[in-house]
Amino acid sequence: MTESTTAPYGSWASPFPIERLTEGVVFLGEARASGGVRWWLEGRPEEGGRQVLVRRDPDGTVSRLTPEGFNARTRVQEYGGAATLVSGDLVVVSDFATGRLQRVTAPGVLAPLTPDRAWRFADLEHDGPRGRLYAVREDHDPDVIAAHGEWVNELVTIDLANGEVEVMAGGADFCAAPRLSPDGRTLAWLEWRHPNMPWDGTELKLAPVGEGGSVGQAITVAGSASDWISQPRWSPAGVLHFVAEPDGWMNLQRFRGGVVEPVAPMAAEFAPPDWIFGIASYAFLPEGGILAVGRSGGRDRLYRIDPDGAPTILDLPYTEIGSVAIDGSTALLRVASPFEPAALIELDLATSAVTVLRRATPFVPDPADVSAPHNVEYPSSGGRSAHANYYAPHSRQFRAPDGELPPLIVTSHGGPTAFAFSGWATLVQLFTSRGFAVLDVDYGGSTGYGRDYRRALEGEWGVVDVDDCVAGAEWLVGQGLAAPARLAIRGGSASGFTTLATLAFRRTFGAGTTYFGIGDLRAFVKDTHKFESRYLERLVGPWPEAEQRYLERSPSLHAEQIVVPVLVEQGAEDRIVPPSEAERIVDALWERHVPHAYLLFPGEDHGFRGRDAIIRSIGAELSFYGQVFGFTPADDIEPVEIRFLDEWRAARSA
Repeated sequence: MTESTTAPYGSWASPFPIERLTEGVVFLGEARASGGVRWWLEGRPEEGGRQVLVRRDPDGTVSRLTPEGFNARTRVQEYGGAATLVSGDLVVVSDFATGRLQRVTAPGVLAPLTPDRAWRFADLEHDGPRGRLYAVREDHDPDVIAAHGEWVNELVTIDLANGEVEVMAGGADFCAAPRLSPDGRTLAWLEWRHPNMPWDGTELKLAPVGEGGSVGQAITVAGSASDWISQPRWSPAGVLHFVAEPDGWMNLQRFRGGVVEPVAPMAAEFAPPDWIFGIASYAFLPEGGILAVGRSGGRDRLYRIDPDGAPTILDLPYTEIGSVAIDGSTALLRVASPFEPAALIELDLATSAVTVLRRATPFVPDPADVSAPHNVEYPSSGGRSAHANYYAPHSRQFRAPDGELPPLIVTSHGGPTAFAFSGWATLVQLFTSRGFAVLDVDYGGSTGYGRDYRRALEGEWGVVDVDDCVAGAEWLVGQGLAAPARLAIRGGSASGFTTLATLAFRRTFGAGTTYFGIGDLRAFVKDTHKFESRYLERLVGPWPEAEQRYLERSPSLHAEQIVVPVLVEQGAEDRIVPPSEAERIVDALWERHVPHAYLLFPGEDHGFRGRDAIIRSIGAELSFYGQVFGFTPADDIEPVEIRFLDEWRAARSA
């Protein structure tokens, strides 16, 4: 056994270089399977974050279907999803640059399908006998926006012969998931209206489809303005299934004989929040059963549900499972575990044998180098309990000096309606292997713990999330697992807001890093995109009636209360949280000479996708913590310039 080297926490040399974040890395999604052929999307940082559609034939040959330079992505609702369609020989992709749909006529060869208009499309459904597609269209025509005050979302049909687009259903503020029954006679879809996000309340619509393709009068068969419906899908036998939470957990349901029936009810969530289109948490088995992903206790489990509703958990090592597709006796899944990066796998449902088709990274870590997450529950404000994944600092090569406690990084998910990821996260391991402890908080409002836990954030954003992050840090300090003088908080988007709010309104943390975080809640009401434009009515309160609450909770309006160093990182093309948000914070910090650094990344939007931006942003963050907390990172990284740091230190020591 090799004797370990003693070195301060934070300064350890890591087996995981920062470049590991992008080297050969792809982001996997939209997996499909049919006739032994597999298709999926790969987001490639080495290509500027572009999404590439690939095909894998039964002999293992993998081919690229979209050409070099093409980005198969959609910006419907800004977050997109379901940007591709594969149905037999028909392959259609969304062009991120123009919003048009393109047919893939041969590998690398595209033919325009829809007109060159200010339109975006997502969530396509093929109606083969009628030669058309159903789709969600988002109309950004200036005249339409002028008439409605915002862009318009509608369900449309697209003629595959000539690309003509016809509105099929409209009137709601949002729509999703057009799904045609196997016999082609009935169409199901989802609708919801301002101020709801989909998990606040959606309606499941059902309408007859005539022989000529006309869509008849729609009825609502489930859901309401206060009931969440997700992922409608028809079984091969023509029974409509979906996910809903009449008993407080998002469970499978079916609509049969005019009645909604539960399928395998249990204390688990079978749908994540609908931030993107096309999520596939369940699929139908040939014998009539269902393969479904249920989440509880901070991790996913794969359930095989018999036709009579009896569930069985399949014994798999993965804690994150998604993108479920079935091809005969084989399941195609996107998976990850604490010790394995994300991958697309085939699961033989007869033998439980696993075949890895594509890894998100060619690097597979040695388990001995990995800090495994521990799902913890700890007390928070108001007698509540909060949940989190705790990662201890870990290295086979280094140990800290006796008596030294590690710096702690507290983080949380975006959304804020989402959940902490429990699989291998390279970024987390970059920190833990250098001597940081990490706490990834599933604050009240997170999904995966039932409706009541999710709704704990209603009216309380900027309070409950802050309380739970602060309580988590203080709990770890009390356990002797973190240095009270070296606590940092970081986050992006909604988590960036939580970071800024915690720094402004509490004194627990000694530093913070925010990526495209919200500073002024009023700006998020006025300046953001349609999908989230009314989100804060439920999270904070109705505008302008609750204006005082917005003023009280906006960290950029109280930046004079931020007294510790802040690193601000921002994408120049971000339309969800525009650069003006970052600049409000930076200007306030500059005015009061609070130590800060600001990095603006050209060409990046809400979530960095390009290689250079990813590597530079994390290197800057590591440099930032080293300067603030007094250690020298072992990495050869470009230091970030922290303005007013020396002045701040001098004032503290005076």
